[in-house]
Amino acid sequence: MNLNKYFWDLNEKAIKETAKILGDPAHPKYVQRAFTLLSRLDDPKSLFSYIDEEQFFATWPEIRRYWSKMGQARDFLAWWDAIYKGILRKKGIKPKFIGKPAKALIQIGRTVKRARIEKGLSQSLLAQMTGMKQPHISDLEKGKKNVTMETLVSVCRVLGIKVFL
Repeated sequence: MNLNKYFWDLNEKAIKETAKILGDPAHPKYVQRAFTLLSRLDDPKSLFSYIDEEQFFATWPEIRRYWSKMGQARDFLAWWDAIYKGILRKKGIKPKFIGKPAKALIQIGRTVKRARIEKGLSQSLLAQMTGMKQPHISDLEKGKKNVTMETLVSVCRVLGIKVFL
């Protein structure tokens, strides 16, 4: 198990300790180390050579909560959340909460989509212009993404939406 390329900020002794920590979800540092690994890795096959799929499945909700608090590498968070949801589907488990987006988010999403189309922009191009990822633009337009005010202002500036500014 070569963790050096993901934990470049640790010395050799700490990397050996990290290998043990990642094998023990009950370890107090497990969530933090798993978060670090996941935020630097984008390949499930590689991940599952360090943490098996069942362990990832069992510990992802706790890792996700920690990740949300940290507020870093949001794109990777969305990626691993999609991997988790894929495992849920594979297991035939339905998510506990499937709700409708809030009316305000739907309205904002429609306004963003309308303005994007009027400007002749694709979701991918809008994502590049705002520093977001295309799936996040899609979720925003569907009202599924509760974005920060800073992100909303950025999108509105690019699209020339004055209502939200």
